[in-house]
Amino acid sequence: MKKNITRALACAAAALVPALGIAAYPEKPITMIVAYPPGGGTDIVARAIAPYIEKYLGGDAKIVVQNRSGAGGEIGFSALATAPPDGYTIGFVNTPNLLTTPIERKAPFTWQSFDLLGNIVDDPGNFSVHNDSAIKSLADLAKAAKAKPGELTYGTTGVGSDDHLAMLLFEKLAGVKLNHIPMKGASDVRTGLIGKQIDVASMNIGEAMQAQSGGAQMRNLGQMSPARTNLAPDLATFKQQGYNIEMSSLRGMAAPKGLPPDIRDRLVKAVERAANDPAFQAQAVKYYAPLRFLNPQQFAEVLREAEAGFRQMYKEMPWSDK
Repeated sequence: MKKNITRALACAAAALVPALGIAAYPEKPITMIVAYPPGGGTDIVARAIAPYIEKYLGGDAKIVVQNRSGAGGEIGFSALATAPPDGYTIGFVNTPNLLTTPIERKAPFTWQSFDLLGNIVDDPGNFSVHNDSAIKSLADLAKAAKAKPGELTYGTTGVGSDDHLAMLLFEKLAGVKLNHIPMKGASDVRTGLIGKQIDVASMNIGEAMQAQSGGAQMRNLGQMSPARTNLAPDLATFKQQGYNIEMSSLRGMAAPKGLPPDIRDRLVKAVERAANDPAFQAQAVKYYAPLRFLNPQQFAEVLREAEAGFRQMYKEMPWSDK
């Protein structure tokens, strides 16, 4: 009888060990990788949402944002995909770069290399010019580009980015050619435009408006959303100006593939609760970050459909600068 009681107690104690391990997570700081430089739209949202994810993870959760920029996001995405799947490395993954990079060239990741945690932002594309520019519309841009073939310069966050693909589509529809200047991130594109080092900034409308709120001398030419957004209700869409272009950047959260199920569930729930927290949403409005939460299943469906579209686009119009 005594042996049976001892064995039962031992089994009960053993059963508690995994539960105690779950409760202890996270026992050390969590690294949040951002694949773009400080000051860009992804970086701003990452730093804004991190405290709320900490809040909903509970305990002594601490998140440290780490910028791993370069190669249009490839460096950061690669670092995230190849990190240990232990819940201590999470990060943002951005479309279309997440999808277009493996289509264009061999990369150490695809979107299926990650455990998706949820999408946070959906920011439509836009073209901006300096306030001193004579270009005030897409028609003006087309006219100027035709007058100086290959001379007007435009900056983007890299080859295969939504910014780059949007300009390629515009060039095709307008019958023009501009000179592409790839940069590390939106903050560099913004700086290049303000300093008049480039003629056009191909950047998301939320990022452009955030820069304008800080005093940047920029004029937006149009938003690439299906209809005018609440973010910029007075700005015409590309379609309204005769250019049927819809393009945006999803900015979602992910972790390396193979997270322990209990840790994955905790992170997924924390990300969703953080994204839906009224205080975070108020900050997102302040930072001109258009929110569109997608749970992991919804996020995967959108990525799968978008990947098929970009593969078809690459067959018809390869976007490599090489």
